[in-house]
Amino acid sequence: MAIKIKAIERNVAFEKGTEKWAFVMQPELYSRLNENKVVQEAALRSGIGKGAISAAWEAIGDVIRAWATEGHSVAVPGLGTMRFGVRSNSVEKVEDVNSALITSRRVIFTPSTEIKDELAKTAISITCYDRNGNVIKQVTSEDDGNVDNGEEPDPTPSNPTPNPDDEEGDGGLAG
Repeated sequence: MAIKIKAIERNVAFEKGTEKWAFVMQPELYSRLNENKVVQEAALRSGIGKGAISAAWEAIGDVIRAWATEGHSVAVPGLGTMRFGVRSNSVEKVEDVNSALITSRRVIFTPSTEIKDELAKTAISITCYDRNGNVIKQVTSEDDGNVDNGEEPDPTPSNPTPNPDDEEGDGGLAG
């Protein structure tokens, strides 16, 4: 199994009337799995009844929501930890501190080591589309499996690796 990525040629120019074309990558999302599907699969894998799994699922969600809104970092079994945070403007004087400085509230998720290891072992499949929506190249990445933890950008971009199946005349670089 591979994570599917699409690289779409888009105009990335910031000034009106100018063009600067580049391939912008984004994951292809298959679909959103609803709660019933997840509960059904968990019941099948665990041998526990769907009703019990569903009740536990609701209770866990309630507990995570309650504790996280009280300021706790809450472990999500098998996935990592979740907490709430804010983005805000800064001020020099304590007299100017108020809630209007908060620009957004956000959910912060830190993945577990196990899920990061699993992600690092998963292949990446990239399909490139030109600006007209035509498929122009497909690549299966064999990178070093760097995994971003979701908090800080990765300062070391992965190096492309030679692709022996390259027929595009671009030097055989995948990635």
